[in-house]
Amino acid sequence: MTKDQSDRPATPVLDRINLPSDLKDLTDRELCQLADELRAETISAVSVTGGHLGAGLGVVELTVALHAVFDAPRDKIIWDVGHQCYPHKILTGRRDRIRTLRMEQGLSGFTKRSESAYDPFGAGHSSTSISAALGFAMARELGGDPGDAVAVIGDGAMSAGMAFEALNNAGDLGKRLFVILNDNEMSIAPPTGALSRYLTRLYSEGPFQELKAVAKGAVGLLPPPLQEGARRAKEMLKGMTVGGTLFEELGFSYIGPVDGHDLDQLLPLLRTVKARATGPVLIHAVTRKGKGYAPAEQAADRGHATAKFDVATGTQSKAKSNAPSYTSVFARALTDQASRDDRIVAVTAAMPDGTGLNLFAERFPRRCFDVGIAEQHAVTFSAGLAAGGMKPFCALYSTFLQRGYDQVVHDVAIQRLPVRFAIDRAGLVGADGATHAGAYDIAFMANLPGMVVMAASDEAELAHMVATAAAHDSGPIAFRYPRGEGTGIEMPERGEPLEIGKGRVIARGARVAVLSFGTRLSEVMRAREALMARGISPTVADARFAKPLDRGLILTLAREHEALITIEEGAVGGFGSLVAQLLSDEGVFDHGLRFRQMVLPDTFIDHASPEAMYRAAGMSATDIEARVLDVLGVARIGEKLGGQRA
Repeated sequence: MTKDQSDRPATPVLDRINLPSDLKDLTDRELCQLADELRAETISAVSVTGGHLGAGLGVVELTVALHAVFDAPRDKIIWDVGHQCYPHKILTGRRDRIRTLRMEQGLSGFTKRSESAYDPFGAGHSSTSISAALGFAMARELGGDPGDAVAVIGDGAMSAGMAFEALNNAGDLGKRLFVILNDNEMSIAPPTGALSRYLTRLYSEGPFQELKAVAKGAVGLLPPPLQEGARRAKEMLKGMTVGGTLFEELGFSYIGPVDGHDLDQLLPLLRTVKARATGPVLIHAVTRKGKGYAPAEQAADRGHATAKFDVATGTQSKAKSNAPSYTSVFARALTDQASRDDRIVAVTAAMPDGTGLNLFAERFPRRCFDVGIAEQHAVTFSAGLAAGGMKPFCALYSTFLQRGYDQVVHDVAIQRLPVRFAIDRAGLVGADGATHAGAYDIAFMANLPGMVVMAASDEAELAHMVATAAAHDSGPIAFRYPRGEGTGIEMPERGEPLEIGKGRVIARGARVAVLSFGTRLSEVMRAREALMARGISPTVADARFAKPLDRGLILTLAREHEALITIEEGAVGGFGSLVAQLLSDEGVFDHGLRFRQMVLPDTFIDHASPEAMYRAAGMSATDIEARVLDVLGVARIGEKLGGQRA
């Protein structure tokens, strides 16, 4: 027996479960024991792999109840975002692979259609579940896949406009649909906004809780002899409590709040609504993120995302680094700028810790705004701040900024408002995989008139770009930087504004030039060292700007070298394409320049370590070396040249 096997908890009931249909053979008492064992198995698995722990622990009982009552995969259970899906994966035939979570060739950390028939809809971003569930419900009504559709959505995700758009549409259509509001008082960060206060008020009205479960919206679900009494109870409650009025006005039967950890409540309730519901039903379940594991319950984020950890103590085994993270460099640089300019404000969308703005908020609480999971609002709110004379820094992950793109165009760029976009998690991000890869922002930001687009090649450059953005008042400006640690380069005492549209030459050479945009620069320099051992000495330049391009630098590189290679941590259509357009417009290709682009391949890259993902993308130092040899016509004897061609 291996140490890993000996450390695993005893799970006699869970050992009998291969698929959700096996839960139908269990008594309610056995289902309660199953929940305890499922929680222990989830803790054990995530201690080995790392990942999103707290969200899954908060829905263990709900997961058991849903699979015991509904008939997946015929019935579609859709987990919003997917942070909480690990217990679901254990019960749906993937227990034998659960200790490969978020690893290369292993299980995804989110739901994924290609992974299992029990994942009817993939996710990674929030607030999509109700729209998808409504789509399944209407497909059923029109003769498509049969079965019920159940959306499980958190209170944080419910703050996004898309969730209410879906509720509004579902209430209007009036078809049978189940929405479970998993209200744990916390998404990733502490809850924000009026909706959170409304939900808190709903479940704090203790004396009416049991009566409301019968009276508010559940009348039509009761056996006929009980319906008249329930109606009288509902009349009695009018004027005494708001109940689920918001959801009822949207056309849903509202049931709750109920204890999301009490199977004695959940099982009969789900059985009743499954048997009797004819229209849309919203069940408001109150849960606790991190439930049942003290280190998670006591953590500030309730164990939202963890590294590998010791089960007994909860101590995480995070590798130490001498280099600061890019996110922390951004946060410190922005805080320094704000200490000297009281017009600087910061905006984030439910990610204060992830974007580093928690540090800014500690220093300037009145000037930091967490708007909830609402990227569209975050962008337009920032535009309003800019129009009102402030200097907003809108800090969003690249993959989340995609959700606010119309606002970037319509509310910021067209009006030339000086919103500063701090784009975190640029490039490939590792274990979160394709849903979180920041692959497209170069292309979608740089094609906007008047938008300045920068990419930091190291943490010192990032500090300078924060200063550049703070000083830029003539229009919108964006700067991108990756997840993880910097290079360990010596940091300036304070960032200094860069000249807009000017790059820099890092190393001078001959024959071939490599023009880097972003943090692949360190890999380019490694490739240069290997090439110099072969007698080839490339010129290396750091573009700094994708827009405006440094025309003088690029045309000089083209004129003085046989070949020019661009490299960026983004999809085709970005920096390299802009350079190609410039060279084409200037007639450079008419005179024989050999030009190549190194971009992310035209595919979604599955989760692995960032290093493995960049190898898969053909953008490691070895791939850069091979591309230089290839463009110069120097073949490696006995070796196949790597790299991705644009």
